[in-house]
Amino acid sequence: MTELQTNQSADVETVQDTVWVQEIAFIDSVPRSIAMTFVFVMFIGTWQLVTSFGLVSPIILPTPLETLNDMIFVGKNLLTGGYMLTSLWITIKEVIYGFALAIAIGFSLGVLVGETAFGEKAVMPYLVAIDTMPKVAFAPLFVAWLGFGIESKVALAAFIATFPIVVGTAAGLHAADENARMLFKTMGATRMQTLIKMKLPTGLPQIFTGVKIGAVGVMAGAITGEFLGGGKGFGELIRVAASQLNTPRVFSLILYLSLVGLALYLIVQWTQRKVVFWHKERVGAGDY
Repeated sequence: MTELQTNQSADVETVQDTVWVQEIAFIDSVPRSIAMTFVFVMFIGTWQLVTSFGLVSPIILPTPLETLNDMIFVGKNLLTGGYMLTSLWITIKEVIYGFALAIAIGFSLGVLVGETAFGEKAVMPYLVAIDTMPKVAFAPLFVAWLGFGIESKVALAAFIATFPIVVGTAAGLHAADENARMLFKTMGATRMQTLIKMKLPTGLPQIFTGVKIGAVGVMAGAITGEFLGGGKGFGELIRVAASQLNTPRVFSLILYLSLVGLALYLIVQWTQRKVVFWHKERVGAGDY
């Protein structure tokens, strides 16, 4: 009996020694709220030290307090329906229209590239070549083609955001399991049925990844269009403030634009969680 217990204990120790257990680093176990607060405090503290010791000219970098005061001023103007609210609404429309256009074009081209050999061999190389070009250089062309109105800004915003959606859609269609493809083929499913009922649902996580990347870039396209092609949005207000060396105003306007971009990204992320509810994205193993 004793020998049997000894053998069983030895077997248990052997199993415990051979089982791999992932160790979670301390930095990964910190809750997101605490981690974000720590990074924010460190950033503001470093910013304040740099400005307090005069390491950077105040004309170039305002203090955090100056930026906060200007953000309050801009916020009051927005809440009271001033001219800044009108400019912000113009920029938001440019972003929304450009993003919708980028999704429509990017998804269509992504299906063409991911579903047909012609698209992969003939279309994709040209898309890659266009994406490698400096997109800012296209802004004067869009202004010449579409004028100084909102159309040129929408076009540039869509132009910047389209390629990630194309890549995400094509990658998603290629993510379908080969066994599932064979099963659908054996059951006599048509190409369209296979695309709609198997490839698209399987590839939704990759498709949404491309859409989220596009949501980050669409704001840059709209603001770049306003910088180089005129306009009445927030980009024009930033350009005027920069020409007057009003750096607190530049910083505050940029921060408000970042909130708009963050809101767009969170909307896409929320939509992904509702549509692709079976797929959970995790970064690290901490408590989120």
